[in-house]
Amino acid sequence: MNLLKPLVGGLLLLLSTVALAQESGAATTRLDLTHHAVGYLAIVIFFLAYALAMVEEITDLRKSKPMVFAASLIWVLVAIMYVRRDLGDVAEQAFRASLEGYAELFLFLLVSMTYLNAMEDRGVFENLRVRLLSRGFGYRRLFWITGCLAFLLSSVCNNLTTALLMGAVIMAMGKDNRRFITLACINVVVATNAGGSFSPFGDITTLLVWQSGVVPFVDFYSLLIPSIVNFALPAAMMHFFIPKAKPAPAIEVQPLKRGAVPVIVLFFLTIVTAVCFENLLSLPPAAGMLAGLTYLKFFSYYLQKTRVFRGSRDDFKDTDEMEMPYNLDESHAFDVFHNVSRLEWDTMLFFYGVMVSVGGLSFIGYLDYASRFLYTDLDPTIANVLVGVVSAFIDNGTIMYAVLTMNPDISQGQWLLVTLTAGVGGSLLAIGSAAGVGLLGQAKGVYTFSAHLKWMPVIALGYAGSIFVHFLINGRYF
Repeated sequence: MNLLKPLVGGLLLLLSTVALAQESGAATTRLDLTHHAVGYLAIVIFFLAYALAMVEEITDLRKSKPMVFAASLIWVLVAIMYVRRDLGDVAEQAFRASLEGYAELFLFLLVSMTYLNAMEDRGVFENLRVRLLSRGFGYRRLFWITGCLAFLLSSVCNNLTTALLMGAVIMAMGKDNRRFITLACINVVVATNAGGSFSPFGDITTLLVWQSGVVPFVDFYSLLIPSIVNFALPAAMMHFFIPKAKPAPAIEVQPLKRGAVPVIVLFFLTIVTAVCFENLLSLPPAAGMLAGLTYLKFFSYYLQKTRVFRGSRDDFKDTDEMEMPYNLDESHAFDVFHNVSRLEWDTMLFFYGVMVSVGGLSFIGYLDYASRFLYTDLDPTIANVLVGVVSAFIDNGTIMYAVLTMNPDISQGQWLLVTLTAGVGGSLLAIGSAAGVGLLGQAKGVYTFSAHLKWMPVIALGYAGSIFVHFLINGRYF
């Protein structure tokens, strides 16, 4: 029975992740359906959908389809139970709260991916690829360069944005070597999650813990060395499986298209705007990202109005304007909405399915159940390690929000431990973090769920190593 407790606790936490807004948004009257047939059926629906999402490459069924369908079914079941008791408004408020959480994530991703598509359009990643290849770096050195850059960038940038940025570079550099792309993407997922785990504003998990006040700002950096271990240990093992060959050398550096540098600058200004909106104005980061999108839209307008033709308009008087040949750095008109249309919509809808499904399962009543079990019946260390394992299945930010809502009475060392485990535990599976899910869409068919799963034992070794090092060097906090 003692061995079953951690497993049951992990299952309960998996089913309990929820946004605090949902708890406060629902009225005080909430039905406990944890032991009702509706609750059990909702669990079955959720896990069946998740299983179908995991085997996407085998079935060729887009991962968003089963997850969105599961989300709809779960909330239909919940709504039926509440409408029968004349509590339809309660279920409506809860669903709207869950939808609001997804909407913020969706808008954040929309702006991030639009900027990345714009930089790709302007030749930024191709230029970086050529510059790296022109130095004669082999695949192994490129593997470490992209991993270290991801680790450093994610300490100040959103991990999804960092992963997508480095993923674009990897795809450009390793387009002739699928093995390199696969391992480099796995390395980037681990690196971004690890890099965001020691910085108060590097990841949603640390940001939530910092804003809750349970860990002071400076103390987060005590997780730096454990985070390095979490990234470096798996990378060192994967290093020997990277091809020793070198990619084809670049002949010459391709010039950036007009507007490339301003787009990069505007992207970083957008990130700064999002951070300021949240930390200084207490507004959602998505609001800042949307403000930043207008920077790109106005700049797009400028580029469209100042296009330069290779020849005179008389040379193309019988040609449609949009088909006219432009000079070398403007082969087509720059259009923001074209970049928006190129978003990975399957990934976007998959996020909807996961977040809304989990919101429904939480509203059924599993959060309170898990809170009593995990931090009352189990040792805090076991509970916090389980949090990290469960974050491999559910977004780590959502997991941390659930833990903070439980508000367990634990030491600062344990709060640092759960911050670490929730942050890096998402690396165990490709779907465990926004970085992994984002790369699944970006490197579709090359970086896959099963490819990541093959390296889970190595990643788990880094996970265990980071926990060990945390206890070793941060014992004063316990």
